[in-house]
Amino acid sequence: MKVGVDGRKLPGAATRPAVESLEKAAELGLDGVFFRTVLDITPTLDRHVLEELRRRADELGLYLDMGLAKVNPYANAEAPEVRELGNGDYTAGMIRMMRACAEIDCRELWVGTANYKPRLPGYHVFDRFRTDAPWSDQLAGIEKFLRVLRPAALDLGIHLNVETHEEITSFEVVRLVEAVGPDAVGITYDSANVVARAEDPVEAARRVAPYVRMSHVRDVALFRTDYGIGRMLAPCGEGVMDWQAILRALGAHRPDLRLSIENSRDRTVMPMHVYDPDWLAAHPDLTTTELAEIFRLTHTYEDLAAAGHRPDMGHLTGTPCDGPEQLRFITRTAEHLRGILAADGAPGSAPDGPAR
Repeated sequence: MKVGVDGRKLPGAATRPAVESLEKAAELGLDGVFFRTVLDITPTLDRHVLEELRRRADELGLYLDMGLAKVNPYANAEAPEVRELGNGDYTAGMIRMMRACAEIDCRELWVGTANYKPRLPGYHVFDRFRTDAPWSDQLAGIEKFLRVLRPAALDLGIHLNVETHEEITSFEVVRLVEAVGPDAVGITYDSANVVARAEDPVEAARRVAPYVRMSHVRDVALFRTDYGIGRMLAPCGEGVMDWQAILRALGAHRPDLRLSIENSRDRTVMPMHVYDPDWLAAHPDLTTTELAEIFRLTHTYEDLAAAGHRPDMGHLTGTPCDGPEQLRFITRTAEHLRGILAADGAPGSAPDGPAR
């Protein structure tokens, strides 16, 4: 396994060309960059820009992962740039993006299912709880749209890898893959997002592992709140996740999986309303065993914080997540993951910390 970084979350990414983000990743001793969407690199899909990015990645010996956009018809209006690429046709815009990625041999492509709305109240921050579009309708629309994209994916030899984003459960992602077909659709496992749905990150990793082709890796800090549990992001090794178990579960099916660090850029507290009957009813696949594990992990983190071994919630919410802290998040995570990979003797592991 190789350890890289999400290009959108690399500090300074918004103000520099994508090629310079590759060079920054190499400077940090990372193995590659996962660009969330090809439009972050070139909004016009300029072939020369993309070919230069591919060439530079190869020169630096870095992996190059790529993404597309949302595949939820109820959220597509929030990405007008994709529709514009297709001259008014969102599907045509997506296929243009798929083709541009395939032309530089990026064939594992991230896609997402919805968005996070931090200004909305309670659990309405998650599109899962939209009042104008029931989640069941959104899931049906996502499946239908993935089926529309399937022929192009097969023709181009690519996978559309649905992220375990914070609004969708790992159970639902697996069902999407199996419904549309794992020859065209896979999974991007995000370790922290499955926790937002009160799932045990280890069990979620085992559940999705047969279909995982990409990843976002980060740990979590968990705290009890008046509504249930609050989730914050933490560097791997500074939260409560069992990374040895997670990497073993994923590696059993994909030993060459690329581990792309998605560091935090803010101090968002993501809510889990686990005391609310309506919230619980919206998670019919959630088991009491996994919910109990989330409470256990929450108590574990709070005990570690009380003993001074982890930052408490007051410190985390009161300390800015600035550029130096973001870089520390990345290098600390890389060091922790590589240490576990080396100890397990995993393929491609680096025994000496963050340097390649």
